[in-house]
Parts: sequence; structure tokens; C-alpha cells
Amino acid sequence: MPDNFNPLTGNADEKCTNEAICIDTARVYDSCADKDCLADLRVYFTDQAQSVIDSAVNIRCRGCDVINVFTDVDTVPFNRGYYSVDITFFFMVTLDVFVAGAQQCVTVTGLSVFSKKCILYGSEGSVKVFSSESGADNDNNIFASSTNPRAKVQVASPLCLDAKICRPCECCNNIQDASSGIPRCVSRLFPGSFGPQSSQRAVRVTIGLFSIIQLERDVQMLIPAYDFCMPTKECSCNTEDPCDSFRKIRFPVSEFFPPDTPDCADSPASSFEPPCCCGR
Repeated sequence: MPDNFNPLTGNADEKCTNEAICIDTARVYDSCADKDCLADLRVYFTDQAQSVIDSAVNIRCRGCDVINVFTDVDTVPFNRGYYSVDITFFFMVTLDVFVAGAQQCVTVTGLSVFSKKCILYGSEGSVKVFSSESGADNDNNIFASSTNPRAKVQVASPLCLDAKICRPCECCNNIQDASSGIPRCVSRLFPGSFGPQSSQRAVRVTIGLFSIIQLERDVQMLIPAYDFCMPTKECSCNTEDPCDSFRKIRFPVSEFFPPDTPDCADSPASSFEPPCCCGR
């Protein structure tokens, strides 16, 4: 490849210089994608929400969200370069509770926990990294004691598929001590306090979860650099009258007059009629 090769045009360019530079970046050594159906997860409630659950006649799952993920990376014995990643997901489950005699449902939130393990390749390393950003006067300066790679977990918005009322003895994934088994950074997001409760009813939910787990290390890589990336767009400092700006917006015709034919991408193919995109 010539030194003046321009990657944008694919041709040689006299104004484009090719230079090899070294950067320090995080390289992903291994990753995996999972689609988990978490069936019958126990939902833990604080003392305030548990009183509502005990008097419930029916419930409906409004939604759930991942509020925190804990990860732990450890080496795999007799398999150099591979690491086990222990992952614990914490879900905030929002439920609509229907109470006997009440005209409206009551919305409460609870906590569900799920743990899993996967084995990924993370290569090997035996160095300690020290930076000038952590000086001797910094009390938070903690020296690295492990050369394990970093684990990164990406999750999409989970789907709350089902919710049922059950007896506490019917839930198989109980936390033995909810008062000490739930981290403080998670428990403080719920009103009230978790702890031993003489609950009469429990709730279990089914959650659909999409996640990507990857192992990465900081490495130095040599890459080609062609030029500094100067912005080509001018900053907008629009101070004109807001009504003038509004007049420049096109009228949303589609909002008032929905299309009378289905979209080709959304119309299912049928064996009795040709696809809608044919002949258009």
C-alpha cells in the first residue's frame, strides 16, 4: 500500500499521509452472547411492599430493569489462558397488585437475583500497571494485585414474561438471609428494608434476558494514522425567533393521515397472494 493511500477514496492522495502510531487500548480477547429465559425467579420485597403482597388476589408484571451486575473473574485450573466469569444480575421488578376490595391496583417494586457462569479465553499476563494519575497523596490509590483480564457485561432491556403468586416454600432460588445477602448499593434503591419476614405469599417471575459477556485487556497496538480529524461542521448558534424555527418544520401529514396500504417490510408473505413489494 503506498504511503499516500487515502482510505476514504481508495486512491493515492498527495495530501493524505500514512503514519504508524502506537495506542494503548482495550482489546477484546473473547466474548459470547446469551439468550436466557429465567423461569420462576423469586421476587424479594421490603417490609412496606410485602404487606401489600400478603393481601393480593392477583398480580400483573408491568416491567423489569437491570439495576446492577456483579462480575468476578478467576483462572481456570489446568487450562492456561482461560477464565471463569461469575455474573450476578440484580433486577428491579415492577408489579401491579390487585387487592380485594380496592378499586385500583397498587404498584410495588421488588428485587430478583440471578447468577450464571461462563468460561472465556483472556490470554495471559504477568505485569502490574502503575499510572501517574494515582500519586502518593491519593488515599484511594490501590495497587493492582491481579493480572486477570477485565470482564464487561452488556445487557438489553429485559422482558418480564410472567408473574405468579405462590407460597414461599414453592420458590426454589431463595436467598438464605435477605438482610445480609443483598448488597447495600442495591437495597437502598427500594423503599423500606429487606430482612427476615413472616410472609404469607411470595411472587415468582419469568424474565427474558439478552446479554453479551466479553474479556478484555489493555494492550499497545500499532495502527495506521492518516491525519488529524478536524470537525467539518460549524457549531450552531441559532438565536432566531422560535416561531421562525417552527415554520421551517414540515407538516407531519403521516400523523394525521395514516397510510392506507401495509408496509412491505411488515406484511407477512402468503401462499395465496404475491408479496406486496412486487410490481412497485
